[in-house]
Amino acid sequence: MHTYDTLLEAITVDDGREIFDPATGDLIGRVPEHTAADVDAAIERAEAAQKSWAALSDDERVAYLNRAADAIDENAEALAELLSREQGKPLNGPNARFEVGGCAAWTRVPAGTPLPVEVVVDDGETYAEMHYRPLGVVGAITPWNWPMMIAIWQIVPSLRMGNTVVSKPSEHTPLSGLAITHVLNSVLPEGVLNTVVGGGKLGARIVESERIAKIMFTGSTRTGKRIIEASSGNIKRLTLELGGNDAGIVLDDADPKAIAEGLFWGAFINTGQTCAALKRLYVPDSLYDEVVEALAEVARSMPMGHGLDEQNVLGPLQNQMQFDVVDRLVKAATASDARVVIGADPDYDAPGYFYPTTLIAEIDPRNDLVREEQFGPVLPIIRYTDLEDAIAQANDLEVGLGGSVWSSDRERAREVAARIQAGTVWINSHGTINPFVPFGGAKQSGYGQEFGVAGLKAVAQPQVIQG
Repeated sequence: MHTYDTLLEAITVDDGREIFDPATGDLIGRVPEHTAADVDAAIERAEAAQKSWAALSDDERVAYLNRAADAIDENAEALAELLSREQGKPLNGPNARFEVGGCAAWTRVPAGTPLPVEVVVDDGETYAEMHYRPLGVVGAITPWNWPMMIAIWQIVPSLRMGNTVVSKPSEHTPLSGLAITHVLNSVLPEGVLNTVVGGGKLGARIVESERIAKIMFTGSTRTGKRIIEASSGNIKRLTLELGGNDAGIVLDDADPKAIAEGLFWGAFINTGQTCAALKRLYVPDSLYDEVVEALAEVARSMPMGHGLDEQNVLGPLQNQMQFDVVDRLVKAATASDARVVIGADPDYDAPGYFYPTTLIAEIDPRNDLVREEQFGPVLPIIRYTDLEDAIAQANDLEVGLGGSVWSSDRERAREVAARIQAGTVWINSHGTINPFVPFGGAKQSGYGQEFGVAGLKAVAQPQVIQG
């Protein structure tokens, strides 16, 4: 079992790229600077290990994964502290400890999900079965916002189905990626899971390699399009979870006080740095002022600060790039006739990338803060008088990852939800994912599904045997 110090020692080097705490600017450690040759070597190791890994029985691979989940649990506090220091998210609330717990859960559930052979036709004349075979080597390219849990989402189903993996964490959070794979590799056979760290050029090397059979990527739509183009050499299979700008629609029968905390966490989980977070909220004129005030009351009660302070539930933005995006979009809103309810006043001279919790009311639905993904602790609240218009505005973007409807009438909410163009639409919550429930985007938010049986099938080659 690792402490924070021993875990850090196991994954860092004396002379490498420096990684800093986004809350303080303090040096955390140094990581290797891998090259294209290191990527090629990792692919070779994965190829060499794949046949023997696939030759194991399903029960044997499941046993390995369950032991990996146990190893995550045994090292949970060390993992959470490292995650908090590097990513910035607090230990408490739906943050670092929550994420590490999710890593264990999302390891056990794919390991325990049955995927039997399917008899698709048996009519006395024709007999056909559907099997799911390994693809080979999977490339897993992960983001900086949930750097451990999203890695698990990509790695574990791939391993369960007999593939081996080459993973590349975001260059912003390499320690988190190295730490979670180090813990997994404490129980997995050598070569089954390989990790390289570095920037976009290494990711491109993985994508372009004709020895990689499948790419799993979570990140921006812009990068996703480049992956689609670069993967054509060997017609790679792709699962792409790309950008979102999720809309929530409050119906006129909702109870503002009852939904306020759910709305807050739907928008501000991980300090707003979540692909499927609530990023624009449409509220009817009859409830507008009540919803805005109820949300503001909740927001004022949520402490923000350094993640290792046990009282905090909101942290800094992870990097300067994202701080600048949020700052630009809030300035665009405040330069218009929009009203700042709370926030929008960062201390530019203070250490860390802290941006205050911000609610923007009376905003034009065409404002950049509404139409672009802010990916930070900011929520624009748009007033509407006609539900049809609100639905049209919710759908009037090229992305469609998630959405939500908030109402006291579940059946009415379901009718509205069916008209929202998104991969998942929640009712009276937002972003509440479940390892048994498939998840994926619509429109330019990507394609392919993760989680559940659908997620296992997505990292396998379907094969029909007939006769």
